[in-house]
Amino acid sequence: MSQPLPDTLPPSFRSLAWSNLAAQSAEQIGLAAAPLIAVLALGAGPAETGLLAAVQTLPFLLLSFPAGILADRVSRRRLMVIAEGFRALALVALPVLALLGFLSIPLLAVLGFAAATGTVVFSVAAPALVPSLVGRGQLARANGRLELARSIAYAAGPALAGSLVGWLGASPTFVLAAALSVLAILLLARVPEAPRPHALPRDLRRELAEGAAFAWRHPLLRPILLTAVAWNLAWFVLQAAYVPYAAHILGLSASGIGTTMAAYGLGMILGALLAPRLAARLTFGAAIVVGPAVSVAAALAMVATLWWPTGLLAALSFFLFGAGPILWTIGQTTLRQTVTPMALLGRVSALNMTVTAGARPIGAAAGAILGGVYGPEACIVVAAFGFLVQLLIILSSPVARLPTLPEPITEPAA
Repeated sequence: MSQPLPDTLPPSFRSLAWSNLAAQSAEQIGLAAAPLIAVLALGAGPAETGLLAAVQTLPFLLLSFPAGILADRVSRRRLMVIAEGFRALALVALPVLALLGFLSIPLLAVLGFAAATGTVVFSVAAPALVPSLVGRGQLARANGRLELARSIAYAAGPALAGSLVGWLGASPTFVLAAALSVLAILLLARVPEAPRPHALPRDLRRELAEGAAFAWRHPLLRPILLTAVAWNLAWFVLQAAYVPYAAHILGLSASGIGTTMAAYGLGMILGALLAPRLAARLTFGAAIVVGPAVSVAAALAMVATLWWPTGLLAALSFFLFGAGPILWTIGQTTLRQTVTPMALLGRVSALNMTVTAGARPIGAAAGAILGGVYGPEACIVVAAFGFLVQLLIILSSPVARLPTLPEPITEPAA
């Protein structure tokens, strides 16, 4: 079904992939440690952890499109280096505040916001950089390698964060995350970037409208966006309530909570390893649908913990959430890189980040309200309905019926 691929990806891309692993690991350790510290050290409940998650994910909503415009104008590698350095500074500030006895939930949220800016820029600029490092025939494989690195980070990050917080406290956890951000910067220095024509000054609103119009009007990109929005809304309703739900309803310790969340990364690793074989046996559209379908099964497993409150079912749910969507992520990223002109790729990637990851603080805020008023159990049920909606969106779209990857864009955008 697909053309043969070279045996190896170029060294320049491998450096980007290793940098991505370090950056994703820093993000996951920080994200997993923050709610654990809030609940176990600062006495936070569902409302506080939900608001914490909302603030930590707000940069995806506010900064993705500006980052995309910058990625289409300046060196993408330099942009990632600056953002990762900013993340490292924010992460170092947390143990300093803890040492001085000033750590609080508001400060945890503010510094989490600052640290997340590195994730936003990296997530926008890296996919826009990949097509300049590998050929079209290697795009799916390269995206799969990036997803494998992200999967490892998702697997190791929460478990490591839970163990460090439980054994040593907050400071060593955030020091390790900051060190990983510095490692990501050093690895980025080995990634070459071909010079691009200097972008002439243009109206900001026109640039925003150009990228948004292309993605929204494209018959394949629009359902991808809508499906991802629904998935992220549901996921962060669940995430906002999970730590207090696991601690107070499932009776799990800090390391137990970290272990169940780490099952998500283990599922991602398995999904990333199986992705090439599954993609070879399925049509392109069917491979993309796998993720939304498995997410519904994962949501049902989490709902089952309402009747059978056990960490094993929760771990199974997170495992399925990780394993299923890998083909989705690889497929939709490859599709976007293929049908989008290079001049628009940064902005279109940013739009995808804005409307999908930007749904995270909305979902987290909704989870905070639901959890605060009705308890974390309500969040589990509402999230399950959200995952059903995202499956129905993609099944009713032309993406699900694609036999193969479409032909690439050959003409520049008007």
